[in-house]
Amino acid sequence: MAKAWHLIRRPSGLPTSADFALRAIADGPPGEGQLSVRNHWLSVDPYMRGRMNDAKSYAAAFQLDEPMTGGAIGEVVDSRLDGFAAGDLILHMGGWRDGGLIGLDMMPTKLPAPLLDAGIAPQSFLHNLGLTGGTAWIGLNRVAQAKQGDVLFVSAAAGAVGAAVVQLAKARELTVIGSAGGAEKCGWVMELGADAAIDYKAGPVLPQLAAALRDLGKGGIDIYFDNVGGDHLDAAFATANDFARFAICGMIDVYNDGKAQAFQYLIRTIPARIRMEGFIYTDQFSACIDEFYADMAGLIASGAVTMRETVHHGIEAAPDAFLGLFSGANMGKMLVRV
Repeated sequence: MAKAWHLIRRPSGLPTSADFALRAIADGPPGEGQLSVRNHWLSVDPYMRGRMNDAKSYAAAFQLDEPMTGGAIGEVVDSRLDGFAAGDLILHMGGWRDGGLIGLDMMPTKLPAPLLDAGIAPQSFLHNLGLTGGTAWIGLNRVAQAKQGDVLFVSAAAGAVGAAVVQLAKARELTVIGSAGGAEKCGWVMELGADAAIDYKAGPVLPQLAAALRDLGKGGIDIYFDNVGGDHLDAAFATANDFARFAICGMIDVYNDGKAQAFQYLIRTIPARIRMEGFIYTDQFSACIDEFYADMAGLIASGAVTMRETVHHGIEAAPDAFLGLFSGANMGKMLVRV
């Protein structure tokens, strides 16, 4: 019998283990239009916190006492869905479970055989070749319209999206300043190729960002890639060059409490003519999937883009992996190996 995590109550503030329950779900031979799947890898991502609220958003809310969903890499055990056969490795949205029955509503997609044959690890389709790498690529190329010589500031630079942004930007010959929490994470950001790293745990963001810009001989930033909000976003307002572009990807600083944010330097959007754009990966990915795969796979093959994985083991570990995202427990992509 397969098992899946269910949301049993809506969190108030930071979720706790008491908000989730691991329960048996239907398994066995698939019906018409279904796949029987055994999952190997599960993704946990900050956006899932918003799905735990009973509120309108770009992603449907998790239903109480129903299996939760999310990105997963699985192997088809049995198929009654055209185009799929036993043994296929697939990317699908039937995560938060160790397997079971899925249909087209879980958006199963076979992993590209040429990339697997070239040595790409299957779980890469949950990070650099999936949601997080695609978010970084879209935000940098399509939203911020990055070009050689730009100065980029990226928050949460040691996370899965931020680390991809750092490397993609350096491959395009940008100057990169990354923010991360703690000396170890800042050290890794520098290993990824950043020109400077600031430790937001060591003091306020703005003075550190201003000092990094001075040390690099730069007058301001041309691009801000936001994963955090709060003080990071305000520091970006304060240091923005004219016609700076802000790609607003996430604001993990307020996901759990929804607190109002005060911006001392918001007024600079007017004289600096800052362009801010929030974006969602799923809105744009289908329009650029072939270009993204070709570009990112080439960068991975050349070694220009890598990813560190923080792996929890076993379906029982999924809530702890998810909660670790909000305490900074991950370096790179947080995954669950089932």
